[in-house]
Amino acid sequence: MPQLGFGVWQIPDDEAERAVTTALEAGYRSIDTAAIYGNEEGTGKALAASGLPREDLFVTTKLWNSEHGYDSTLRAFDVSMEKLGLDYLDLYLIHWPLPAKGRYIDTYRAFEKLHADGRVRAIGLSNFLPEHIEQLTEATSVIPAVNQIELHPHLQQHEAREYHAQQGIATEAWSPLGQGKGLLEVPAIVAIAQKHGRTPAQVVLRWHLELGNVVIPKSVTPSRIKENIEVFDFSLDTEDLAAISALNEGRRLGPDPATFNVN
Repeated sequence: MPQLGFGVWQIPDDEAERAVTTALEAGYRSIDTAAIYGNEEGTGKALAASGLPREDLFVTTKLWNSEHGYDSTLRAFDVSMEKLGLDYLDLYLIHWPLPAKGRYIDTYRAFEKLHADGRVRAIGLSNFLPEHIEQLTEATSVIPAVNQIELHPHLQQHEAREYHAQQGIATEAWSPLGQGKGLLEVPAIVAIAQKHGRTPAQVVLRWHLELGNVVIPKSVTPSRIKENIEVFDFSLDTEDLAAISALNEGRRLGPDPATFNVN
């Protein structure tokens, strides 16, 4: 799985084809979508039209909350695959744990079947807390490959990252740039960007990479899509990393996985 990918959250289906095409032309090979995003068809069209060998692409989608349960998961997977136009998926994630419903273990057992049947190369989770993962791994046999969680300099998720590392689970960051809600104007990040002759977004993405996070920035602006992948030719120093580490506020932009139970 490439450490840097392209996310298509909040991109309408009729714009997704263009955005994903731009990303693939810029060099991205990992594309992250989800059933609830409503853009699997547009994403699939871009993948098909790219001319790139299937084995060069890494495609992730996610099961939405309303489809939790064994049989419903298998049906939902078929729908997603038809929309994407793919024969197999590289990574399938449970989008949210929905702890009040208590069905994620049955759901994950369906994931294990899809994995065993070769229809999915890797299976994982999104927005799961360590307590949810504990319950899941005790009842199932395949360790999740990935847990995709909200993670940015204002919410650095030290405990979750440490737990994932202990369990052999990769940490993937959603909203890695803080959804543009003030993070890129923070003086410390602006100063680091000026020091390296980079943009604030590039500095934050480089920070993620140096922490070992998998990261999936999203944009529909061609120049930003290209800018976001140009982060492999510079490094942050100890002083930079310390300055960004000091920005942690434990502040979520999205829902709390412990209480989010929306269908």
